[in-house]
Amino acid sequence: MTSTILIADDDAIQRRLLEAMVRRFGYHAELAEGGEAALERLSAADLPRIDCLILDLVMPDLDGMGVLLRMKERGDTTPVIVQTSPNSIEAVVSAMRAGAFDFVVKPVGAERLQVSIKNAMRFAALEDEVRHAARRGASAASFRDIATTSENMSRILRLCERAAKSTIPVLIEGEAGVGKELVARAIHGASDRRGRAFLSVNCAGLPESCVESLLFGHEKGAFTGATEKQVGKFAEANGGALFLENVEDLPPAAQIKLLRALHEGEIEPAGAKKALKVDVRIITASNRNMMECVKMGAFREDLYYRLNVFPISVPPLRARRDDISDLARRFTARFAAEQGKRLRGLTAEALGLLTSYNWPGNVRQLENAVFRAVALAEGDELTVAEFPQVAARVDGFDVRIPPAPALVAQPAPQREIIRIEVRDPNTMRPLDEHGNVRKLEDMEAEMIRFALTYYRGQMSEMARRLGIGRSTLYRKMKDIGLQDDEISAIGSSFEAA
Repeated sequence: MTSTILIADDDAIQRRLLEAMVRRFGYHAELAEGGEAALERLSAADLPRIDCLILDLVMPDLDGMGVLLRMKERGDTTPVIVQTSPNSIEAVVSAMRAGAFDFVVKPVGAERLQVSIKNAMRFAALEDEVRHAARRGASAASFRDIATTSENMSRILRLCERAAKSTIPVLIEGEAGVGKELVARAIHGASDRRGRAFLSVNCAGLPESCVESLLFGHEKGAFTGATEKQVGKFAEANGGALFLENVEDLPPAAQIKLLRALHEGEIEPAGAKKALKVDVRIITASNRNMMECVKMGAFREDLYYRLNVFPISVPPLRARRDDISDLARRFTARFAAEQGKRLRGLTAEALGLLTSYNWPGNVRQLENAVFRAVALAEGDELTVAEFPQVAARVDGFDVRIPPAPALVAQPAPQREIIRIEVRDPNTMRPLDEHGNVRKLEDMEAEMIRFALTYYRGQMSEMARRLGIGRSTLYRKMKDIGLQDDEISAIGSSFEAA
């Protein structure tokens, strides 16, 4: 969705001039004839969010300073660009102290205004990410961390707020990458258990032999190899919440123990002489239809009904396109800050491209696409050129790919070898520098390194996507020279919000 700029000015001619410029920049413009009307529009919850306010300082009913002070009182963080007449330095200083982001002098030029708007929205997006990171560091995630203007998603969040007020089990269903864990953390952060432990376990890809020990723990000597006592996730989360992602992948034995934990409120670690009482709120998630898993016999029906007390279905990103622009700006601000790049944001054309794409991988795919675009960007804005793979799949957008290099034939005793330069960084090279087919072990090593970065050091997800066991993956990573500290560094550098 295109960003919305609110223009508050009592001069009708000035309003029309600013409106024409704003629309030419590719934004949606709304008009307010005075300060009171501007405040009323900013507080309208049933209308699209205002991304930036252009505010005249001199107006008859409520002047610009009054608007700024009222916005500060109610905690409105919308970036404000004030308009002032020449030789009004004192007014500008007062406005900046009151919270204005920037100022322009009448009559403002188009280039000056465009730069100011882009800088204001970039700064607002970065501030949102800083606040989000601070809450994440304090384990205080909330529904404010879920950026949405979509009615579909807003309805789901209202449902989640009701779920947060109780301790009943919640089952979150939705496609991969829609942000189910973020929803789970927000539910915990809005509950009376906030501030206590929130532990997350991805049940996919876990070896069956260690699932029970991981969740319920074991005593020393309980089985061969149990050289020391292990406290399970249930015990660690006592008093807090435990989030089980991809719960449909739990093996049958673990399903039985989970059912007992829900029914009796106690667990029995392997080798323990007596059961251990626990008080844990269970939040589960699945990207599959759980009822279908039950019908296929892959999941216990009685456990399904114990978990599905409060079902929540998170819509895919294509069903809430209004959120794409906000998410893209937040990701751009975060990745630009992480990589030390001075990016003012995304062009209107780039935002139009992103909102037109269906995003089968949902929010996670959008995040990865923006990360790649920021890494490759050479200008001060992200344009369509930074999203060639997306543009190739959306009608009406030009894919700006450099001309293919000429094919160079190199003579050989019995055959002709053609060398082709592959420019796409996500495409694996089948030939080496001499024009021969590469060894399988070299291509496997390259694929593992790519997966390590692409899945941000999440070993369970890597193993599942590569179709191998975790132990096999660790062995192969050791064989190609990847050390534990290098793997940990990659994982920590991509730690999610």
